Amino acid sequence: MAETAHNVASAAHGGEAASGGMPQLDFSTFPNQIFWLVVTLVVVYLILSRVALPRVASVLADRQGVIAKDIAAAEDLKAKAAEAEEAYNKALADARAQAQDIIAQTRSEIAAELADATAKADAQIAAKAKESEARIGEIRAGAVKNIEAVAKDATAEIVTALGGGKPDAKALKAAIAERMKG
Repeated sequence: MAETAHNVASAAHGGEAASGGMPQLDFSTFPNQIFWLVVTLVVVYLILSRVALPRVASVLADRQGVIAKDIAAAEDLKAKAAEAEEAYNKALADARAQAQDIIAQTRSEIAAELADATAKADAQIAAKAKESEARIGEIRAGAVKNIEAVAKDATAEIVTALGGGKPDAKALKAAIAERMKG
């Protein structure tokens, strides 16, 4: 038996050497190779169709769901951002209007305070002017009296020096009064 196995192995070796090519290209083994090819393709098809492809399809479906959910969330966020921008612009406009109101109110308060201060200053100036006029009137009256006294004394001295003797006080006073009137 060992001899028979050896002869079969030699024949197989010899046949390979005799054909001088690859066993895949030996036409005598084509039916066997085609059978195993079909079996392998069917097994690969069954594994892919029953296991791998459903998993890939579920991953793709999950991915599509996540993408759709993300797009919807992005649209919501975009709408919220637009609302927030609109609210910001409205708040900014309101703040500007309020600032303008405050500026106008402050200006009117300052103008009122300035008018009050001006009125007080005018009243003080008017009071001081009245007081000054009164003092000037007193000084003028005092100066007129002093001028009359000086004029009376000077006239009396001039009349006496010119040799007219002592002048009459009533006549002297009347002449000075008439001259002072203009």
